[in-house]
Amino acid sequence: MAFVRSSKYRHIYGAPFKTDQCFTNIRVSRNNWDGNFCAVNPKFVAVVTEASGGGSFMVLKHEETGRVDLNHAQVCGHKNVVLDLDWNPFNDNIIASASEDQSIKIWMIPDEGIQEEPLIDPIVDLQYHQKRAGQVKWHPTASNILFSVGADPCILIWNAEEGVVVTEITCHPELIFYATWNYNGSLIATTCKDKKIRIIDPRTGEVKKEGPGHDGAKVSRVQFLKNNKLFTTGFSRMSERQYGVFDATSLSNLAMETIDNNNAPLTICYDPDINLVYLIGKGDTLIRYYEVSDASPYAYWLNNYQSTVPQRCCGMMPKRALNVNNCEVARIYKIIQKGTCEPIAMIVPRKSDLFQEDIYPDTQGDEPSLSASEWVEGKNKDPILISLKDGYVSTRQKSEVRAGGLKAQAQPNKLAALSKKPSAAAVTSAPAATKASTPAANASATNGSTTTTNQRGQVSALKKRWGQGSEMSELRAEIDKLKELVKKQDARIQALESKA
Repeated sequence: MAFVRSSKYRHIYGAPFKTDQCFTNIRVSRNNWDGNFCAVNPKFVAVVTEASGGGSFMVLKHEETGRVDLNHAQVCGHKNVVLDLDWNPFNDNIIASASEDQSIKIWMIPDEGIQEEPLIDPIVDLQYHQKRAGQVKWHPTASNILFSVGADPCILIWNAEEGVVVTEITCHPELIFYATWNYNGSLIATTCKDKKIRIIDPRTGEVKKEGPGHDGAKVSRVQFLKNNKLFTTGFSRMSERQYGVFDATSLSNLAMETIDNNNAPLTICYDPDINLVYLIGKGDTLIRYYEVSDASPYAYWLNNYQSTVPQRCCGMMPKRALNVNNCEVARIYKIIQKGTCEPIAMIVPRKSDLFQEDIYPDTQGDEPSLSASEWVEGKNKDPILISLKDGYVSTRQKSEVRAGGLKAQAQPNKLAALSKKPSAAAVTSAPAATKASTPAANASATNGSTTTTNQRGQVSALKKRWGQGSEMSELRAEIDKLKELVKKQDARIQALESKA
C-alpha cells in the first residue's frame, strides 16, 4: 500500500486574476540576463522595460490595472540596461536598481506613482563596480544595508545612509551567479561559475565554508532556508535541471533531484513562514512548488500551476499584503514577454470562515530590527514579526466593509539622512541627494495589515455625510449607538474565535 505524506499544503492551487485585474501593453525588456525584471510590494509593481537608449523600468500602482499607456512615465536614469530590481522591505516607496552601466541607484517613488514626468534623478547613486552590476538585494533585518553583485567579480556591502562600501568581497575566481542573505542577514551564500557554493561573513568577507554545488556549467542559484539549510537549483553534467538541498554548516549534500531537461535556469521564490519553495523557469508554462522539511528527502513536491503561456520572469508579493480571507498564502506576478503582468494567487482550500492560524504564522513586518550602524558594529537580530490576523475580515462583515478598508499607516523615510550626510564617493550629484528632504521623499508607506469593521466604516461615512452644517445632536446620538454596537460585535467575535 502506497504511503501518501500528510501536508496541509498538499492541495494548494494557483488562481490567476481576471483579465481586467492584470497589467497589459508593457514593453518588457528583451535582455537575456537572468535577473529579477519584476519586483512587487504592497503599493507598486515594477517591471524592467525595453528602451532604445539607456535603461528604464516602469512603476505601476496596483490600481492601474488594464492597458498601460505606451507613453507612461518611467524611471530612466540609468545609462545602460537595468538588470535587477529590489524594493526596500521597510519602506514601500524606495527601490534599488542594478544596471549594465556598473551603478546601483536608489529611487524614491511618490505615493501617487510616476504620472507625468519621467524620474531621472535617484536619491542615491552608488558607484564602485568596474563591470556590470547584475544583482542587488536589501538586508532582511537592518535598515539601509544592501549588497550588490558585479561581474568584476565581487560583492559589495553598502551602507546606503552614508553611501559607502562597508565590505568588498573578492573571494570568487569567476563570475558570480547568485547571492542571498540568510534569515537574519548574518551570512551570505553564493553560487559561482566555478561550480562551488560559498558561505561568507558579509562584514569581514571571510569565507566560512566552501563546497561543491551542481556539476553543470550553466547558471545555478541558491536560497538560504530558515532551518539552516540551502536550497539550490542548477544543472547536471548532462544539462538536466536539478534542485538540491545542502546543510549550511558543513555544505554536505542532503538531496539532489532531477527535474527535467529544459535549459532555462530556475528562479527560487521562498516562503520562510510555511517553508514552501516555488520554482519558476524562464520560458516555462508551469510553476512548481515544494515543501521543505528537516527530514529526508528534505523537499516534497506538492503540485504544479499550469498555464498555456510561457513566463518571462516573476515577482513575489510580501506576505503582509495577501488576502487572508481567501486563504491566499502567496501571490506571484507572472510577466509574459508579450507585455502582460498577471497576478496568480496561491490558495490553500479551506471550508471554515474563521482565520486560519495554522497557515498564517507570524510573518516579517515593515519595521527593521537594526539600524545600519548597529549592523555594521556586529549586531544580529531576527526580523520583527507581525500577525496577519489583524488583516483578516470576517465573512459576515466582508460584503459590508467600505472599499479601502485597509488603513495606511505612515512610516518616515529612513533614507532622509542621506541629504544631511552625502558621500562624495557615492552620491554623484547634489540635486539627487537633496531629493531625500523633499515632501515626496518623506512619503508614507502602507503596511496593509490594519482593518476597519463595518461599524467603524459607518461612523466615518456619517461624519462625511452630515458635515458641519447638520444637526450635531442627531449625529452624536447615532454615533453613540454605533459605538455600543461595535463593542457588542467585538465581544461576540472574540468569543467565537476562542471557541474555534
